[in-house]
Amino acid sequence: MELASEDNFRLNVLLANKPKAIRIDESKLIVYGLSEKGEAKVELNPTARPEQYLRAVKELISGHILGSPGGYPVYLKRWTRMGQMRDESLEQLLMLGEPEAVVAAVGSPGLTEELARRAWWAMEDADNARRMLHNPNIVASAMGPVLAEYVLDYLPFETETDQQTDSVRLILQPGLLDSAKIEDLWSKSGRKQAYLVGFLQALPDDLPQPVAPRGDHVALAERLAPLHAAGNAAAGLLLRVTSAPGQTYLKTLSAVLDKPPNQDVVTAAFDCLRDYFGALRTQGDPKRPLADITAEASAFTDPKAAPASVHELLARCPEVHADIIAMRILSGVGYGVIRPVLSDPTTLGSLMRRKLKPILDPVQAQLAQLRRPAA
Repeated sequence: MELASEDNFRLNVLLANKPKAIRIDESKLIVYGLSEKGEAKVELNPTARPEQYLRAVKELISGHILGSPGGYPVYLKRWTRMGQMRDESLEQLLMLGEPEAVVAAVGSPGLTEELARRAWWAMEDADNARRMLHNPNIVASAMGPVLAEYVLDYLPFETETDQQTDSVRLILQPGLLDSAKIEDLWSKSGRKQAYLVGFLQALPDDLPQPVAPRGDHVALAERLAPLHAAGNAAAGLLLRVTSAPGQTYLKTLSAVLDKPPNQDVVTAAFDCLRDYFGALRTQGDPKRPLADITAEASAFTDPKAAPASVHELLARCPEVHADIIAMRILSGVGYGVIRPVLSDPTTLGSLMRRKLKPILDPVQAQLAQLRRPAA
């Protein structure tokens, strides 16, 4: 179909001025163009049904930008599907007036600060902000704090716990929020386990409001100093756990597992544990039931089978035997321990917690062991 002559003329003028980005307000039937001088707009005068007319407008824009009115869907789907979005194509995507094109652009590793600014003008959206905050170049740019502020303001409206966790983790990257906003977010996290998981992921050794170190931390630090200096991984992990940041981490993780809302939060918390205690399980996630992990942990400290780092640690501090077992168990938790007791991933709330009690209680017991007061 043909566009109204006035619309055709004004759109061609807009395109001839080489806009940096194009945005289409489909509800108000307005085409906006971003230039160095500011924002220009074309108010459309449809001669057919709005959806048909908008399709014709997009074909005109696509024809001008890509050289083919039908080129947009083919190009974009191929680039996105194959992960071959070329950096030189990003500017074109932002001039198509298509939300899907903007989404493809903001997810590209080649996105620059200037292109991020244009993309944000084209489509302010929490998902787009998160995509850009996954890019270290954008985080380090002037756009980083802008996007973080938007994600922070939008956080109360997020309904999915995985998105809440990802949002918190991303905005806690260095240089994005000031200390007052971090403290405020932390205070709100007391009622949101998904927020706490984001803190655990982003700031494992720098959580707000730290608690005291374990009572024996100073003594252990003195006795284990030679091993720690020599790079003994087990000794280093024990000192990390018993320090003030370590005890704060364990307290926070215990709070998450005390009343998790869904399995996503439980799994994310287990992932945090597995990562935190990974120095004792360099071979990775065993994906085994908790009973198997517990049995294996007991054998892990056997003098005849223990790794050299554990053997040296126990020789110097035999009283931490139970701590080593606890750390080994926590280094292996994951979805594999959930599956045998709860196969339905949609089970939520109190029913989920009741079914997971045989898993959560033993994990909490290991956390309590590592938070125990000095004898």
